[in-house]
Amino acid sequence: MAATPPPFAPFEWKIAWRYLRARKAEGGVSVMTWISLIGITLAVFALIATLAVRSGFRSEFVGTILGANAHVTVFSAGTVDAQGRIDRRIENFDELAEKVAQVPGVSHAAPLIKGQVLITNRDRSSGVEVFGIRPQDLRDLPGIAESDQAYGDLDRFGDGIAIGSGVARAIGATVGDRIKLTSPNGVKTAFGTSPRVNAYEVVYVFSAGRYDIDRTRVYLPFAEAQSFFNREGYADEIEVMVDDPEEVDKILIPIIEAAGEPVQLWTWQDASGGFLRALEVEDNVMFIILSILVLIAAMNIVSGLIMLVKNKGRDIGILRTIGLSEGSVLRVFFICGAFTGIIGTVMGVILGCLFAIYIDPIFSFVNYAMGGGVWDPAIRGIYALPAELHLSDVLKAVALSLGLSFFVTYFPARRAARLNPVEALRYE
Repeated sequence: MAATPPPFAPFEWKIAWRYLRARKAEGGVSVMTWISLIGITLAVFALIATLAVRSGFRSEFVGTILGANAHVTVFSAGTVDAQGRIDRRIENFDELAEKVAQVPGVSHAAPLIKGQVLITNRDRSSGVEVFGIRPQDLRDLPGIAESDQAYGDLDRFGDGIAIGSGVARAIGATVGDRIKLTSPNGVKTAFGTSPRVNAYEVVYVFSAGRYDIDRTRVYLPFAEAQSFFNREGYADEIEVMVDDPEEVDKILIPIIEAAGEPVQLWTWQDASGGFLRALEVEDNVMFIILSILVLIAAMNIVSGLIMLVKNKGRDIGILRTIGLSEGSVLRVFFICGAFTGIIGTVMGVILGCLFAIYIDPIFSFVNYAMGGGVWDPAIRGIYALPAELHLSDVLKAVALSLGLSFFVTYFPARRAARLNPVEALRYE
């Protein structure tokens, strides 16, 4: 008795390859095969490109937040004064910062002064937010101290002022210029409060990577900020940096316990939670939409296979007559469809990865071809379209594409396997 051939035997691959290469004169469907192949390729490319941009956008957004802002902000719970106002000043700021800095997982804690002022350079003015910070603490902010686009001398921060690149453009200032800060809450006199105007030399211009930060932020030495805003002897808040910002919630209780007094905490996730949740919803919706696109592309395989089965009805009858089992016929046509899905997926992965890797020159070309102005940082917050390729995203795209390709291929292949050879050869 002849041995039963194993599944996916060489002859099954040979027959499938013969059908894939069939010409129109032979009843083939090479055009449908090409359409299916191109459809799968473009769908997988679009999915990987979208996932890469999504990951890059979130990474860029979170990175610029964490690089220039406190991961956790510590406020005093406050006391009610005689006028019924809540006083949140922190008088023991050095002691409180030292206690918080000793919490495991905290990498940095420093007092801050904050205030909004008018910045003026010659005849140009703009509203900005001033951060009073000590020079050594400013160096611990990677988004400010390690900026590739920054210029000036950060070591001279104690003698002047550091401004964002957007502020510098708005008022036409650069390193070496003397600018004026005007605060409405200045010197109190018998005739009321007069605005305080001080002049400072610009010693450093930074770019944190976020338009809204670069356009509104100014850093002033801590002691000078205390004097300028009439806050001698106390700080407004304590900024805290942690080792793992994504797990910041786990360190909140230890910080409260270490403070030893009533405090309120505000994390970077609280400040940007609405945007992050919206981004997550958008990510999920885009993945579903592009998954449907991959499914539509995979359905082209079904169309091609149905036509192939119809055109090869006589061949199927002859193969069954000479001894091929239903399983062998099913595997032959399954290979035809699956092969198209595999090749299309591989090509889509290659194109998607190349897009993510070379997104900067691609985007520069698109911007040049469109005459510039394609990306407005004032609207999108960041300066360029980011992309970050993750293995998990590529594997998700591959699994989705191959899974759908194999799934939709099974049904027309099963139909071919169940074709009655007598019916197929009746009119031959």
